[in-house]
Amino acid sequence: MHGSVTVDELALAEELAGSGITGAGRVASADAAEYAMRLGDDALVLAQQLGMWITRAPELEEDVALGNIGLDLIGHARSLLHYAGTATGRSEDDLAYWRGEPEFRNAWLFEQPNGDFAHTIARQLVASLYLYELYGALEESADETIAAIAAKSVKEVDYHRDHAVQWVLRLAGGTDESRRRMILAVTDTWPYVDELFVDDELVTRLAADGVAVLPSTLRPAFEAAVDAVFTEAGLERPTGRTAFIASGGGRAGRHTEHLGPLLAEMQVLARSHPGASW
Repeated sequence: MHGSVTVDELALAEELAGSGITGAGRVASADAAEYAMRLGDDALVLAQQLGMWITRAPELEEDVALGNIGLDLIGHARSLLHYAGTATGRSEDDLAYWRGEPEFRNAWLFEQPNGDFAHTIARQLVASLYLYELYGALEESADETIAAIAAKSVKEVDYHRDHAVQWVLRLAGGTDESRRRMILAVTDTWPYVDELFVDDELVTRLAADGVAVLPSTLRPAFEAAVDAVFTEAGLERPTGRTAFIASGGGRAGRHTEHLGPLLAEMQVLARSHPGASW
């Protein structure tokens, strides 16, 4: 009476699976594939982090909310990694489960530990505000597939953004303890912001062709959004010795000590039963 709910029958929409708006199969160029892999890895790693909160969130509604945000991000990762894989003949599963740590291209922000709930929310605030600006700009990408993925993703990230903002306001304006933890979480998260807005050779080439957007051009809108939230919450950006900048390197495959254990947990089932289906 409920119809089929077989997960194996789920499929990506044509435009999100690399078909483009014409319906003809599209294969990513080497540069577009690398760019899509960066964005896909950001989404995949963050989704894995959020999934760890299920049964551990401070209230039942947050088990559901964080789980749903993680599922949205898995959808973004599927689309982006599928497209990235068209350049080399690899599937989204190949890229998710059969790459080692140095082959992942996510920024350091996304692999930072969940910490307490305030740290997860601080990471979510930065991630969702950044992704909202990024996907909004990529809706105009000259690459039809990237544009289609961005157009779908930005609508979901808009909810993620609202969720994070509401929790920042709630924690910063709650008890003395919740405010202390929110301030500490912002301080601990802020060093990883800079890496998101670095223009390197890849994005510079793709931006010149209208495929990508220069990350540096997103920062003014991102900072304006952050400042609006912080003003309402009575928070400040870290300054002085607490405002250091992490060196970054995730886009080149250099990661912190946190990514390895995360990947080990995420990949263990696929690697233990290669080729299995269920």
